[in-house]
Amino acid sequence: MGRQRNQSSAGRRRVSGTCTTNRRSRAAIRDLRDQLYEIVKRHEPMTCRQTFYQAVNRKLIEKSEGEYRRTICRLLLAMRRDGQLPYRWITDGTRYMHKPDTHESLASALQETQEHYRRMVWAEQNVHVEVWTEKRGLVGVLYPVTSRWDVPLYPSAGFASETFLAEAADYITSLDKPTYIYHFGDHDPSGVLIDRQIERGLRRMAPDAEIHFERVAVTREQIEQYDLPTRPTKRKGNTHAKRFKGESVEVDAIEPDELRRLCEECITQHVDQDAYERMLRVEAAERKTLADIQDSLVMGI
Repeated sequence: MGRQRNQSSAGRRRVSGTCTTNRRSRAAIRDLRDQLYEIVKRHEPMTCRQTFYQAVNRKLIEKSEGEYRRTICRLLLAMRRDGQLPYRWITDGTRYMHKPDTHESLASALQETQEHYRRMVWAEQNVHVEVWTEKRGLVGVLYPVTSRWDVPLYPSAGFASETFLAEAADYITSLDKPTYIYHFGDHDPSGVLIDRQIERGLRRMAPDAEIHFERVAVTREQIEQYDLPTRPTKRKGNTHAKRFKGESVEVDAIEPDELRRLCEECITQHVDQDAYERMLRVEAAERKTLADIQDSLVMGI
């Protein structure tokens, strides 16, 4: 009998094979899925963590790691597998596929080049701009902006390695122009030190470069401005927590659209519009030249 009761209890906790919670009915799960769909549709692409914080802000779920892992992560997985949510709406910037660029033929290579050809936006600008983030998962959120403006996006994955910093510093030095760096990271014991470590490292390795460094998010002012959800600061065994006061806030708590707005604002303030428009005209003419070459090759001229 005891075994039968355990199986029955497990059955009640399982909802459509996706969510092990005994606090929600099937109808409540369906409603939550619909509301998660609306959240992601509005802000896509976004991470699972960002979806969790938006659900917390809307008081759809409790703010706990259990709700994040057992509810949000599982429901988003089920919604994608069921076809309710497009896979591309949930981004994962922590994993990459490595493969060289190859083509079926010279004609296909020229066609792809013509379709994707872009001139360097900053080649004729007076400054260089970079965006850094401590989280690889944020790459998919910010990349639509940095890609559009041809700005390097550096995910440091926590504290940046010496090799990573050295490569970035060498690139900055080679440009020989003022460099503006904007950093997105958590407000927690490690997060408030990561941007300082990156800035110190770049200045040390590129001593002759003019570097302007700014922490864009998360700031104390933003925590109040956006009424961001906090979490208890992990202090046990964390040497970085000794001087850190208050609770912690993840950068994922800021709405994805707002993060992209902040990112774009940082970039566009440095754009010389006249130089940018000239570049676009030259780019269009060169793309047409590539198309003419590709047409000639296909026709055998």
